[in-house]
Amino acid sequence: MRRTIRVGSRESKLAVEQTMLLVNQIKACHPELTVELITMKTTGDRILDRRLDQAGGKGLFVKELDQALADGKIDLSVHSLKDMPMEENRELPIVAYSTRGDPRDALVLPQNSGGFYTDRIGTSSLRRSLQLSSLFPEAETKLVRGNVLTRLQKLDAGEYTALILAASGLSRLGLSGRISRYFSTDEIIPAAGQGILAVQGRKGEDYVFLDCIRSELSKAAALAERGFVSFLEGGCSSPVAAYAEVSGQEIRLSGLYFEEESAQYTTGRITGDVENARKLGEELAERLRREGV
Repeated sequence: MRRTIRVGSRESKLAVEQTMLLVNQIKACHPELTVELITMKTTGDRILDRRLDQAGGKGLFVKELDQALADGKIDLSVHSLKDMPMEENRELPIVAYSTRGDPRDALVLPQNSGGFYTDRIGTSSLRRSLQLSSLFPEAETKLVRGNVLTRLQKLDAGEYTALILAASGLSRLGLSGRISRYFSTDEIIPAAGQGILAVQGRKGEDYVFLDCIRSELSKAAALAERGFVSFLEGGCSSPVAAYAEVSGQEIRLSGLYFEEESAQYTTGRITGDVENARKLGEELAERLRREGV
């Protein structure tokens, strides 16, 4: 009898496209398995009039999927790692990290735009707003919520003069052609986990069939980046940022720390052994917080 694996996903087009990337890999590696996609709308998808920090944080994007996983209605769930809470659920751990997509942020202009205007740049991210203020001091950022396609519709309708979006999401939707400019990871340090897909499962279950999608490079980068943000107790409500690059046994982490009292931010880097990825993230966070006081 064929084993059926039920994979949960948010129902947005991007979430489904990303989940199917992994589903198709699993099917190719394990033709003996039947893999089913189950989609659902999350609380985070329903709240579109506020930033996530004002509505309850990143957990709003995983709440319903977590419950379905805990109840046995699905066997796995797939998320953009950057949308997951920094505190991992011990009963529903991350059991695989995908190969990382493009980690950069990208500038998107309205179709048939005559140029880049900085009076209404749409973003829902405090992290992006903060770093854009250094790149474009005259820029005014405006809140934009909704899935990628909804945001693009608002842009093309004239509600914004530009958007800042994750390059990986645009690429996975086949919309790389909409990108007018890529920001380097030095210009805008990405959100922790940006470009990485995380697979959540249940504690104690056998997920050996996920070996074909697991990336140890992504796992090391994720541990460093999330270690940095977790140490600072950051997330949706705090504009922190972290990006790690792994080369052999060496990991290089860049981070951004925002000091609320002074409303200033500082950035820094640390390099060390990949085996100490999470500890390096914590060390950089501690250093930047000390320097920012």
